[in-house]
Amino acid sequence: MIVTTAPTGNIGRHLLSRLLESAPAADEELRVIVRDPSRLPDAARGRVEVIVGSHGDAAVVDRAFEGADAVFWLVPPDAARTPQDAYSGFSGPAVRAFAAHSVGHVVGVSALGRGTPLAGRAGLVTATLALDDLIADSGVAYRALASPSFFENLLEESDSIREKGVFTDSADADRKAPFVATADIAAVAAGLLLDRPWTGIGSVPVLGPRDMSPNDLARIMTEQLGRPVRYARQSLDELHTTLVGYGLNEAFVQAIVDMKRAKDQSLDSGVARTPDTASPTSFEQWCAQTLKPAVLC
Repeated sequence: MIVTTAPTGNIGRHLLSRLLESAPAADEELRVIVRDPSRLPDAARGRVEVIVGSHGDAAVVDRAFEGADAVFWLVPPDAARTPQDAYSGFSGPAVRAFAAHSVGHVVGVSALGRGTPLAGRAGLVTATLALDDLIADSGVAYRALASPSFFENLLEESDSIREKGVFTDSADADRKAPFVATADIAAVAAGLLLDRPWTGIGSVPVLGPRDMSPNDLARIMTEQLGRPVRYARQSLDELHTTLVGYGLNEAFVQAIVDMKRAKDQSLDSGVARTPDTASPTSFEQWCAQTLKPAVLC
């Protein structure tokens, strides 16, 4: 039995699709935890057991993890809470349920930077790495999918790209860093969940095919969208003011700022790209398949 959390999100929907394709051959039963079952794909109807509710709820995860052999764990973003509460606090009931139900294997979405001097002052990344430690201490075999920034983050900029030809971030315009498609993270997660000879605690980097700078992203978007796109750098102070103005938890906002600062200081650049750590989806492919329809709708 494989249990998937957040099955309708950017990573979870790709993962669920792969599991639905492969689970019958692997003789695996599937279960999902979801707040709104109507958002599940038609292909899941009658093929997965559905537990309705939040995977931060102790009663929900206690029911969902009964008889589970493996769990995909993903914390949903919650900018109304402090980073500690949003990550480790939210996950506390699940971690206890892992142990109570003798769940053997857990795969989680994590971040790069562990072991670097920046890891302890990287805001949301620091909170994510602390969650990895919490899960590891539960006694399960655990694999943390250590990922850089997602291509999908740019979907938040689709209106600005469409209307102004501009996307913003706080990174140096020429600083190259890894980026990854969420579908590639899901592919690695599916492989680990379906084939479970692994034991102990480990990190699995998923780095995308190459490093790119914001200026590289702008150039490729211009080519793929057939219209000019440029990068506008936003200061960290401006970012902080903007996010606080949205009414977000101030500690969470500061953690976003600290993460952005650490990434601009090469937090994500400490892992070598090899055939094992690279992933296949190029930014060009992602733009054509995902960003272009969103921008040119």
